[in-house]
Amino acid sequence: FTLGGSDAIDSTIRFIRYYYHAKGTPQKDQFISVEHGYHGSSTAGSGLTAIPAFHAGFGVPYDWQHKIPSHYAYRNPVGSDPQAIIDASVAALRAKIAELGAGRVAAFYAEPIQGSGGVLVPPTGWLKALHAVCKEHDILFVADEVITAFGRTGPLFACDEDDVVPEFITTAKGLTSGYVPMGAVFMSDHVYNTIADGAGKAPVGHGYTYSAHPVSAAVGLECLRLYEEGLLENGRKAGKRLMEGLRSLDDHPLVGDIRGRGMLAAVELVTDKERKTPLPAAADPGRRIFERAWANGLVIRAFNSGILGFAPPLCCTDDDIDGILERTRMTLDQTLEDKDVRAAMKR
Repeated sequence: FTLGGSDAIDSTIRFIRYYYHAKGTPQKDQFISVEHGYHGSSTAGSGLTAIPAFHAGFGVPYDWQHKIPSHYAYRNPVGSDPQAIIDASVAALRAKIAELGAGRVAAFYAEPIQGSGGVLVPPTGWLKALHAVCKEHDILFVADEVITAFGRTGPLFACDEDDVVPEFITTAKGLTSGYVPMGAVFMSDHVYNTIADGAGKAPVGHGYTYSAHPVSAAVGLECLRLYEEGLLENGRKAGKRLMEGLRSLDDHPLVGDIRGRGMLAAVELVTDKERKTPLPAAADPGRRIFERAWANGLVIRAFNSGILGFAPPLCCTDDDIDGILERTRMTLDQTLEDKDVRAAMKR
């Protein structure tokens, strides 16, 4: 157990290194992640993160941390066809493995949905296809479910939707619903047994001062009870209503893309739908859209690129979801009247 997602990611790095040392293959020390991905802001994890703001001035990523392009369907160079996107990602991962050498690559990190990168939803089957490539090359697959786990996308773990069982899963947020700090690392039996056999009677030197803190553990157990006793099912129902409602905004002049799964969604705004022109920097989308939404009684994540991110609580009622949708349209209408947005639309 950890205190959150960032140190859960750091823990996987340490366990993976230990695993390969125990196997007698310490040369497998290269790590691959996905552009637009977020894997925490710790010293090591921030280099697996592929968002420039987390690199500038910090001297990361390190030379053992590598990236492949995102599946970002709305702006993917290969177009929006799901199979073409999957094929492009598979080809990119294979090329990166060939570049580094399969005997050097330790692990591949991916989020089932890229949250902090803009709520980027891969095509169904994407996770499974990338997982298969890792299996083929004896590369450990790490599913970062800090955002997606515990019903956020529907099932308890988003990996279930692609029928993927990774070697590692990192979690946090939904583990305690944010009431107290707690994260966790799940690892497969064969990874655990390799580490345990390699350690023998010696301790594995890893842990945190507040790992498995009893207060956090009690909150986590109560959250699990709520998930199992109806909250997951309510989240699925509310998520369906949310996605249907957001898709009804497609006719709005500013809406370029609507994407999501369950109770994790995004609306990407543009000034030209055909050319997919982002909102201008002069419109200060991250700040102004957030402030409009907040004033309207709507809590969202407003990205500087003009993306509105939604992650409502799983306990939402129909009225709650309808209120979110009504206030979202109000916020979009107000943004349409922004002088800098209007000026960009006239070009």
